[in-house]
Amino acid sequence: MNFNSDFYQKLKWLMFFRVIFTTLLLGSTIILQLNETSSPLDESLLALYGLIAGIFILSFCYTMILKFFLDPEAPPPSGREPGTRKKKLTLPLFTYIQISIDTFVVSLIIFMTGSFSSVFSFLYLVVIIYASILLFRKGSMVMAALSSIQYGAMIDLEFYGILKPFGMERNLIIVEYNMSHVFYKITMTMVACFAVAFLSSLLSEQTKKSKKELLDMEAHVKRVEKMAAVGEMAAGLAHEIKNPLASLRGSVQLLQDDIPYDSERDKLMHIVLREADRLNSLVSDFLLFAKPPAGRVEIFDLGDALTETVSLFEKDTNCCERISIVKEIFSGVRVEMDPAHLRQILWNLLLNAAEAIEDNGLISIKMYLSKEYADISIADTGCGMSDEVLKTIFDPFVTKKNSGTGLGLSIVHRIVESCDGRLDVESEVGRGTTFTLKLKRPGSV
Repeated sequence: MNFNSDFYQKLKWLMFFRVIFTTLLLGSTIILQLNETSSPLDESLLALYGLIAGIFILSFCYTMILKFFLDPEAPPPSGREPGTRKKKLTLPLFTYIQISIDTFVVSLIIFMTGSFSSVFSFLYLVVIIYASILLFRKGSMVMAALSSIQYGAMIDLEFYGILKPFGMERNLIIVEYNMSHVFYKITMTMVACFAVAFLSSLLSEQTKKSKKELLDMEAHVKRVEKMAAVGEMAAGLAHEIKNPLASLRGSVQLLQDDIPYDSERDKLMHIVLREADRLNSLVSDFLLFAKPPAGRVEIFDLGDALTETVSLFEKDTNCCERISIVKEIFSGVRVEMDPAHLRQILWNLLLNAAEAIEDNGLISIKMYLSKEYADISIADTGCGMSDEVLKTIFDPFVTKKNSGTGLGLSIVHRIVESCDGRLDVESEVGRGTTFTLKLKRPGSV
């Protein structure tokens, strides 16, 4: 499930529970007030009826907008190709609008149920909590600010007699307190709003991060299992092809030496030998993918090796004069693997980044530490990849290039896997791709 679909489902559930919750809340308030008044058509009750009706109307409008304009699975309007529809209203913006309106509805509920003496000021916190679930820290802080401004303004206007609580000539409770007590309650409510916004958004972001790590790990395990199965088959297949291919090439060379010279025949034999060499190279790469060599494992400084490889790449024809490289590399971090393997991995990732950039662009290389890993991220400003391409990017013989076998990233992934590392990728069409190489540090568990 992609981000838009997940966000869409959360928004649908929010709209459903909003209707249920407000109906139960205001319904219980109506029942309570019916015990205190003789007429079900009392002015205060009529206002509550209208408020419930207004919430239902709003929810219906939200549903229509969500279904016909913002459904990520909905087809584009007729006459347009898929993916060409331009939406001025996006799901996050629509969510901001909805939850902002919710803060005004809560203020209205508080005003209609006694304002300063209302027991429903906690509803601001409910709004802030679900804002943090959908919009994270920025959204929850915006809603906390909106709630604080509305509550503070409403109570201040009530205290100075400018605003009268609904159904009351004058709120008899608020006049019993001095300004310092009113100010204290407003301050505590505001502090509570921002504290809940901070804590709930912190939990939401940690949940989001944990979910992302879990999904990455799940995708990694599936990818490793699939490539291990393909690798076992590939190893046997590569050996079976290599032996008759060598015999075929040798036979052609013998025939070329024994048969009298003929330009056309000689040309055909050169084609056979050339294609046999190309096939042999392909099989060798396939064998390297199936079973990467162990190599000479050493403990060395990652920063120094990375700096050396990047310096060489900056002089390569694929990079020089058209691509700028920004580096954040430091020494002192040691890893244990074959240095030649590391250079092969880095060169392949840098080459892919450069080839993804059509004209001029930027490659950012950042080195950092995370738990037991030493991490290297290589980000480019190239064309990016769709979710469908990302799912197959490490599969053998899958490539977007006009030339090449599609084994480069497959081999890189197998080499990384053979030294207990990880290779993750994130990409967005039109915004570039980021590969993150995770290498275990010596002594880490």
